[in-house]
Amino acid sequence: MRIKETLNLGKTAFPMRAGLPNREIDWQKGWADNNLYQQRQKLNEGKPSFVLHDGPPFANGNIHMGHALNKTSKDIIVRYKSMNGFRAPFVPGWDTHGLPIEQALAKKGIKRKEMSLVDYRKLCYDYAMEQVNKQREDFKRLGISADWDHPYITLTADFEAEEIRVFGEMAKKGYIYKGKKPVYWSPSSESTLAEAEIEYKDIKSPSMYVAFNVVDGKDLLDADTKFIIWTTTPWTIPANLGIAVNPAFDYVQVLADGQKYVVAAERLNKMTDLLGWESVEILKTFKGANMELMTARHPLYDRESLVILGNHVTLETGTGLVHTAPGHGEDDYNAGTKYKLPVLSVVDSKGIMTEDAPGFEGVYYDKANPMVTEALEKNGSLLKLDFFTHSYPHDWRTKKPVIFRATAQWFASIDAFRDQILAQIEKVEFMPEWGKTRLYNMIRDRGDWVISRQRAWGVPLPIFYAEDGTEIITPETIERVAQLFAEHGSNVWFEWDAKDLLPAGFTHPGSPNGEFTKEKDIMDVWFDSGSSHQAVLAARDDLTYPADLILEGSDQYRGWFNSSLITSVAVGEVSPYKAVISQGFVLDGNGRKMSKSLGNTILPEKIIKQMGADIVRLWVASVDASSDVKVTMENFQQVSEAYRKIRNTMRFMIANTTDFDPAKDTVDYAELGSVDKFMLMRLNAIIASCKAAYDAYDFATVYKTINMFLTNELSAFYLDFAKDVVYIDGQNDAPRRNMQTVFYAVAIALTKLLTPILPHTAEEIWSYLHEPEEFVQLAEMPEVEHFAGEEDLVETWNAFMGIRDDVLKALETARMDKVIGKSLEAAVTLYPNEANAALLASLDADVKQLLIVSQLTIADQSADVPTEATQFDGIAVRVAHAEGDVCDRCRMIKTDIGSDDKFPMLCARCAAIVTANYPEAVAEGLEK
Repeated sequence: MRIKETLNLGKTAFPMRAGLPNREIDWQKGWADNNLYQQRQKLNEGKPSFVLHDGPPFANGNIHMGHALNKTSKDIIVRYKSMNGFRAPFVPGWDTHGLPIEQALAKKGIKRKEMSLVDYRKLCYDYAMEQVNKQREDFKRLGISADWDHPYITLTADFEAEEIRVFGEMAKKGYIYKGKKPVYWSPSSESTLAEAEIEYKDIKSPSMYVAFNVVDGKDLLDADTKFIIWTTTPWTIPANLGIAVNPAFDYVQVLADGQKYVVAAERLNKMTDLLGWESVEILKTFKGANMELMTARHPLYDRESLVILGNHVTLETGTGLVHTAPGHGEDDYNAGTKYKLPVLSVVDSKGIMTEDAPGFEGVYYDKANPMVTEALEKNGSLLKLDFFTHSYPHDWRTKKPVIFRATAQWFASIDAFRDQILAQIEKVEFMPEWGKTRLYNMIRDRGDWVISRQRAWGVPLPIFYAEDGTEIITPETIERVAQLFAEHGSNVWFEWDAKDLLPAGFTHPGSPNGEFTKEKDIMDVWFDSGSSHQAVLAARDDLTYPADLILEGSDQYRGWFNSSLITSVAVGEVSPYKAVISQGFVLDGNGRKMSKSLGNTILPEKIIKQMGADIVRLWVASVDASSDVKVTMENFQQVSEAYRKIRNTMRFMIANTTDFDPAKDTVDYAELGSVDKFMLMRLNAIIASCKAAYDAYDFATVYKTINMFLTNELSAFYLDFAKDVVYIDGQNDAPRRNMQTVFYAVAIALTKLLTPILPHTAEEIWSYLHEPEEFVQLAEMPEVEHFAGEEDLVETWNAFMGIRDDVLKALETARMDKVIGKSLEAAVTLYPNEANAALLASLDADVKQLLIVSQLTIADQSADVPTEATQFDGIAVRVAHAEGDVCDRCRMIKTDIGSDDKFPMLCARCAAIVTANYPEAVAEGLEK
């Protein structure tokens, strides 16, 4: 019989190489075939609910790494909650209306104006659903557990119907109105934009100083005086109707090089330098309030501009006198409204100057800039022209500059219930905490919400018009439209005449002939997704309103966090969410945004094909996503190494419990060895830490805690010296069964703890364990156990670990000095002080085995410490080369090799084990 046949070398079919890219697909098919999501929901019936509401990604293209971070984070939370006492359904969603879909069709050569609107919208629908299905498969490949067969999609009839009801409820409360005021307008998209659709980029703009001649100076200013204004948008000069000054500022009339001008006193020195004045005399000083209702001659046209007061005027730049065009600026509009200035807009939807800008009509607004400048220079009104680079708003989709343009739009009033919204924010938990301040300030400072869009693909505004132009929005018309949308979808708005969309027999005083028309604009897409609390949370029996949690990127403070909060408070008087987690953006290694044009993208699909979805998921768990996350291929390689460590450690425990039947071989806690009890205490601490971290949505701590436990406490300690027990002892020997009991308990607990992060690998491990649940996803999270005397036990073993660290240092020194090679070549003598001697005596353990040395002596306290011993705090350690020969079975150096004549190659311990467990070896003898 060969010696290795007497060893309990762990054997398992659990593969060392994961093969995740291929094997994950098989596991996912098994989950789907067994309806695992539904099974988990069934198990959790009657438990407290936890609803994480999915903020809908836009359905356009395959998922990117930001999607992977977001959806995996949600999946980790939902999986953990589902295994830890909660009913945690997860309904995925998609945002499917809006300009990107129209742009995608345009790139495919589809021309909107060459077909009916209904046919065009059907093409938009088909394209959007293609994108939904594409992304659904991408998310499923990541291992996301969800109700994939019943997602919510903003283009479905049921969703659109509920959105109409949200609009109707807001209208009933008086929050919806039509007005003409300046809004962000994208000439490149030919539509209004919400603040959430704006991004800022640097552009080069003119910096222009223009003189306006005083007409009526109210007996304070002479008619030969000029007001000086500053602007960076020359094309808006044709729209000028006023000059704003701050009532509290001091202004001066000066005589500069023979001409009288008015500027703010604090800006005089700057203007003197800028305009190159050589002789400057202050004639008068007065408050801005004294200039109210003065008039000036428009520098281009035969009309007057009114001097008005406005607190928006500052002294940081310019002259302290602000060019005011109410049709092209929010502050201009607000200040001008108080003086009943007309709202004059001089560009059309494409950014072309109109007939309201004589001399510039038919010209694109940006190209009108030099033309206006030239006209002003020609008539002597232009005092100075420079250029500067500054941050300017752009359309986040087309990446082109936007303008302020006054148009007739539909608005949702924020002022009407702003205080209610702010009060609800105070009740929401934000992670990170600064999110509360950010959202609070956004709501506090935001203007009314422009909810109309001049596009084709979206939910129609359910508004009718009487013959006299009166707008019709009544509870009856709203409910009729909602019911029609629920039955036919929103295309019915474009397919049917207005009279057929209205309730049967509907009449209105404004339509004596019974004729009606309908609104052509669609709703802002943020109103779509912003209605999900009613269309999804309140509408579905398995969900709850408000949601317990939402989790999205930090850009959603101005997007979905914002819009859903507004609509929910408007219709339900409550925040739609109880807690908010915001995550940063995924950037490349240089901190740049990932984009195809830069060639710096790392697609989840690539990592999944090369390494597996569990590697992407482990990466998600490893990063701090509360701020921006940089990622490179090297990051995934590092995570892959960490995964390999997890896998190999779990494999070792599986391999060494293949002959362990937990039903009959598990050892009671009271019968375990002291070190085994200690490891169970450590396991309980790990369970407690991980569950607390999961509860705090701190995945990185879960990752680090498990990783350090596997590396420092299992691999480097318990599993390391365990080989001398589980390999060497007899199969049923008590020390071996003790360790197997711990191995199995650790394997079970860690597999469960890892399931939310590594569901594929966890299921593979689970298939090698002897547990009643067919899938680990149907098991429950491990509970923390407590035992009598555990605090003292842990304190004792923690102290021993300090002594062990000292011994390991001494062994390393001896190795470097060539005294020993491997630690089993060492004979160690310890010289402890009284406290450490008592500690070592109290361990009830084989300290030599724990230290993985062949010979150990614990010297009496009266013994002299030799000079070659290494001194530590409370103990000295001497390392010498062990005397004797190597046992061919346990590989220790012993002096009792051959003490049993039957086994001349074995030490006495191994000979006794073989004799007791392998009678055939006694009969036949052993050979190498």
